[in-house]
Amino acid sequence: MFQGATELSLDAKGRLAVPTRHRDALNSGGGVVLTAHPDGCALLYPLLAWEPIRSRVQALPSFNEQSRGWQRLLIGFAEELPLDAQGRILISPALRKFAALKKDVMLVGQGSHFEIWDVPAWEEKLSRAMSLASTTPPPGTDNFSL
Repeated sequence: MFQGATELSLDAKGRLAVPTRHRDALNSGGGVVLTAHPDGCALLYPLLAWEPIRSRVQALPSFNEQSRGWQRLLIGFAEELPLDAQGRILISPALRKFAALKKDVMLVGQGSHFEIWDVPAWEEKLSRAMSLASTTPPPGTDNFSL
């Protein structure tokens, strides 16, 4: 279960040092997968958690324009990577460009995976989420309480 938000820095080569507490769980399936998300961030999955998602995306109808868009993003940007000896992953220039990742990034746990955001984009997304949360509850939360 990946949770929490951590601010990290990419090095000059575009490598991200995965926090020690997450390394074993991320790398347990023999590596990780980085890919793009339609919201404009990068996604980081353990390889074993990514495989069923890849299968579902590949099974989408290729003649549907929306499906092709998802396939282009999720499959087209997908990169299987090992963690290096220092627990780092190299984010490709194409994926860094797509997600506008510069130096300071946020690693945001989403249960089965992480989102990787450029800090200003994350702050904007978080601000929008907070304003929506105070006015419009998400579907399925009618009887939900904290």
